Amino acid sequence: MTNSKDFLGQEVEVVMDRPLGSKHPKHKFIYPVNYGYIPNTVSDDGEELDAYVLGEFEPLEKFKGIVKAIIHRTNDNDDKLIVTSHEKNYSEAQIRALTEFQERFFESEIIFSEQEIFK
Repeated sequence: MTNSKDFLGQEVEVVMDRPLGSKHPKHKFIYPVNYGYIPNTVSDDGEELDAYVLGEFEPLEKFKGIVKAIIHRTNDNDDKLIVTSHEKNYSEAQIRALTEFQERFFESEIIFSEQEIFK
């Protein structure tokens, strides 16, 4: 299993399986952000580790950025990485607002990298 906390502050490449503007295959909502996964990882749900890419405003196939935070779902075993470019930072309230379209169905806490707490 991949420990999502090991990725805090690390550069990763996210492969989008649901780019900005795409429709969820089951629930039919539209993704207002790019959403994908980290190749060659296995999260607690048995799938690859998922990531929201924030601050990019066009549909992407791939994105290389920094893991600034983790949405740790407390009632589900599927953590989500928050990935942005180096210079962008988001508060907990901003992360919650940008991911609310999907995260509203779950209880969670947001874990920041130590570098981000002091910015």
